Amino acid sequence: MQFPITRMRRLRRTEAIRSLVRETHLHSSALIYPLFICPGEGVRKPISSMPGVFNLSLDEAIKEAEECAALGIGGLLLFGLPAAKDEQATGAWHEDGIVQQSLRAMKRNSALNSLVLIADTCLCEYTSHGHCGVVQRDGDHYHIENDSSVALLAKTAVSQAAAGADIIAPSDMMDGRIAAMRAAMDAAGKHETPIMSYAAKFASAFYGPFREAADSAPQFGDRRSYQMDGANLREAMREIELDIAEGADMLLMKPAMPYMDIIRTARDRFDLPTGAYQVSGEYSMLHAAFQRGWLEQERTMMESLISLRRAGSDFIVTYFAKDAAKVLG
Repeated sequence: MQFPITRMRRLRRTEAIRSLVRETHLHSSALIYPLFICPGEGVRKPISSMPGVFNLSLDEAIKEAEECAALGIGGLLLFGLPAAKDEQATGAWHEDGIVQQSLRAMKRNSALNSLVLIADTCLCEYTSHGHCGVVQRDGDHYHIENDSSVALLAKTAVSQAAAGADIIAPSDMMDGRIAAMRAAMDAAGKHETPIMSYAAKFASAFYGPFREAADSAPQFGDRRSYQMDGANLREAMREIELDIAEGADMLLMKPAMPYMDIIRTARDRFDLPTGAYQVSGEYSMLHAAFQRGWLEQERTMMESLISLRRAGSDFIVTYFAKDAAKVLG
């Protein structure tokens, strides 16, 4: 039917009608809030490039977690800042690592029972060189060694699961890491701990502020030999297929807004629960516009999150989680 019989504006006339016919909905339970946990007590160190985000000691992180639970947020993604770093990323897999301590403390807190505790499983925050794996050096040349890195990642996954992680989330992009983690966790009796694979993680300029937050910038070179080339959609689908075959239970795409075609294609092709990580650079550039009065904060924030849901994300990791939950009520 053509105009004037069909008038598309009829269903936009009032907020009640618009709400009734809205196709995409966002709920607080679909949001995951990242936390950066550091040693000490009473530490709440602002991250200069990420307004409103902090490095937190465990006592302060628990306060944040309690606020998230009260707001109905679905989960937390935990990153650790160790007291010391070394070539073998000991702080990542040690039973008394900062994330392991945090998981045990949060599991003891009944106020946090509604939160899914997700452990980021990577080595970059814990290595002295800042890379996501074991570095093999030959004079001025270096190589990120895949298989020995996978062994440490599997060890990390077992340690995090034993400490109480509800979900293990490998973000390293080493080949074969999902199968190794699944086998190691099964051997340790952690058959029921799911793996949420950062199945398509791209080598992106949008991670810049995160590297300040996690103190994880590479001391030399870059991560392009293991994180994906941003030009490659078909390769991303191969990565996802391999991770599913190796035992991934959930998928995560990173970054989010610059890669919405990846999210949409993955959603159409695969049936696993799929999320998007609205990364630090996305958050920070929007805040820069907010501070200058160029964009309206609440509307822009919510529009950015709805767009990721519309693209096919079942859940969203975002530094806006608390602010968005307050809007959603």
